[in-house]
Amino acid sequence: MARFSSAADHTQNTAMQKTIPGCFFQQMYSSLTGISMERDHMKDLRRYLVLKYIQYLVLSSSNAISSFLGLLGSLYAIIILQSAKVSSKSTVVLISSLAKADILVAISVVSEMVTWTFDVSTSPTAFTSVLLQNLLTANTHVSCLLLSCVAFEAYLITFFPTESRHLRTVKNARLTSRIIWTLVTAECALFQMDGLLRAGSTSAPTRSPCVLLLHFSSAAAALLRSLSYFLGILLRIVHVYFYYKIFFSMSNRSMLKTK
Repeated sequence: MARFSSAADHTQNTAMQKTIPGCFFQQMYSSLTGISMERDHMKDLRRYLVLKYIQYLVLSSSNAISSFLGLLGSLYAIIILQSAKVSSKSTVVLISSLAKADILVAISVVSEMVTWTFDVSTSPTAFTSVLLQNLLTANTHVSCLLLSCVAFEAYLITFFPTESRHLRTVKNARLTSRIIWTLVTAECALFQMDGLLRAGSTSAPTRSPCVLLLHFSSAAAALLRSLSYFLGILLRIVHVYFYYKIFFSMSNRSMLKTK
């Protein structure tokens, strides 16, 4: 009987050891989800928005630390948004699209890590290098526009809560997200074409149609970059105005309540 019991215990321990690696990631995801279920979701999403505002609208350019923190914040925001306690609102739709925009950064980071890990000695092709740069550009532009939409919605909620209710719908938020992604995709497609034409312009004849297309795409890309630069400055000014008005409005309301 002792032999049979020891053999049964050994079989059970072996089965448990085999299931541990397969269940590790599931247990980790479940623990993260459990933590998010116990916390105040809206406070966490507000902190996530503050992190994104600092990353894209306060810092002049993203660095490794801010990008890493932004990726972690987006991962946590995606986990929070899977919770049934998070109601489907227009702000939540915009935040969800904002978090998913960091997938572009993750693709670029993974590509760099693969190149560094496997010690790829060959230089990347023109298409790959331009594409990775455009992925980061698309992430920045999509994030800035979505953050502007969130700020505008917060302004409407503070000063025009009843009048703007028909505008602040989930349907309009999803439509706005699709429009932003479509415009930024078209922008990056133009940048991609311009980068490829520049890389292949050395071998093209001077009077070929490719050169004419190069001049057109270069002019269009330069104009678009200038517009993006001035739009970024304008968005920063608008953000300061929105949150300045919101902050003093909330301060005045709190002072009136204390009286």
